[in-house]
Amino acid sequence: MTASPNINLWTSAEHALDYLRRADSIPHRVEGEATLLECLPRNLARVLDLGSGGGRLLGLVKSACPQADFVAVDFSPTMIGELKSQFASDPRVSVAAHDLNDPLPDLGRFDAVVSSFAIHHLPHGRKRALYQEIFERLTPSGVFCNLEHVASPTVELHHQFLNKLDIEPSAEDPSNKLLDLEIQLSWLREIGFVHVDCLWKWRELALMVGARPV
Repeated sequence: MTASPNINLWTSAEHALDYLRRADSIPHRVEGEATLLECLPRNLARVLDLGSGGGRLLGLVKSACPQADFVAVDFSPTMIGELKSQFASDPRVSVAAHDLNDPLPDLGRFDAVVSSFAIHHLPHGRKRALYQEIFERLTPSGVFCNLEHVASPTVELHHQFLNKLDIEPSAEDPSNKLLDLEIQLSWLREIGFVHVDCLWKWRELALMVGARPV
């Protein structure tokens, strides 16, 4: 159910383009995205989108919060090109090339940090370190919303999930490094996030939310 920590196919243009072709077909994804939008504070000034991919989540958050400024972060050259093409004429969006395996650069403070199906590609230790870095970059009462791919409790349930996506176990993305939802929620609480909860879940897709205290 997890891959080698050294495997990450997302630098490959073919792998990135294949994801973009399939992105709209992920079952129930729009439900998770709609719940994420409900969690955002009304008066956002700055939003950080980690692992922005082709800009799907960024576009949704931008539509919901048109007054905000956005920083989109990704490391795939294909995704960076897609982001720059899609948001080239928008002065409120800046695009930063950065590998989430490395510590976040100094991008300032944010009222919200969002991510969609990206952090599960990181080794588990780096996941936790990134959550700490996100906490430190949030403004007081700022929120972290992570729509994520998490581990199933059993192999059978994992295979059922893959079946719903029409993916054979042998064809599963080796870049995935899936981790139990409860472990990640406990990490957020240990770091200092408040109001931590899973506010939406369908099988291995889950929305984790936490806020920095005022």
